[in-house]
Amino acid sequence: MSRAPAPAKVNLALVVGPLRDDGKHEVLTVLQRIDLVDRIELDEAPELRVEGFGEDTLVRDALRELARSAGAEPRWRVRIEKRIPVAAGLGGGSSDAATALRLANETLPAPLPAGELRYVAAQLGADVPFFLTDGPQLGSGDGSELEPLDLPQDFWVVILLPHGVAKTSTAEVYAAFDARKDVPGFAERRQTLLDGLAAVKRPRDLVSLPPNDLVSSPLAEELRVAGAFRADVSGAGPALYGLFHHRRDADAARRTFRSLGRTWLAAPAWYG
Repeated sequence: MSRAPAPAKVNLALVVGPLRDDGKHEVLTVLQRIDLVDRIELDEAPELRVEGFGEDTLVRDALRELARSAGAEPRWRVRIEKRIPVAAGLGGGSSDAATALRLANETLPAPLPAGELRYVAAQLGADVPFFLTDGPQLGSGDGSELEPLDLPQDFWVVILLPHGVAKTSTAEVYAAFDARKDVPGFAERRQTLLDGLAAVKRPRDLVSLPPNDLVSSPLAEELRVAGAFRADVSGAGPALYGLFHHRRDADAARRTFRSLGRTWLAAPAWYG
């Protein structure tokens, strides 16, 4: 039996462009793993079973695709212990799928090489390949084309999932983006992000990255008032993050915001 953590992510920046020919949006995003984690347990079994989280479809799809690519039968039992909130913009489902892929691949008589495993991951969703990498990454194309980033990791992260706010679907969030009149200017926003990244030396320099194109929230400003040097919505939301220099300040903010939603205190994580 194998066990591994499946970490959440936050998008430290997300710039969105036009629809591509494949129906996906062009994006440029900064992906940072954090130590808010689900737990994945996997062992071999007579048939594919996914336990512990009845809403899962992505882990099941991932293991079927892995088996097909490897010319094997999907004979694994997976147990998911959920802690990352679902449909919050934190990548929990993608992380679960990537972790299950990695663990299951290690059980194969001839495991797929890293490049082939990343290809399988990319068929499942744009965020899934990220969770097969180490460290922060710059995602481009549909988000699955990755480039390692050398970013500071010495800060604390407060995650806030507001009460009474739900994301209907990522597709609807992108449709709302397309309907807005401020969609043009992707090239300029993209360059602003790249210029901001080039100037990052210390955690506080992350404040120069542009805000999330997809979703905004007035609670981001409240997190900044509470001491966050950067705060924004992660991915397609609705979860927000606030970055803090010191743990005591982050923990104080987490306690302050508990009346507004579920909160977590986390730190950057380099790998799963």
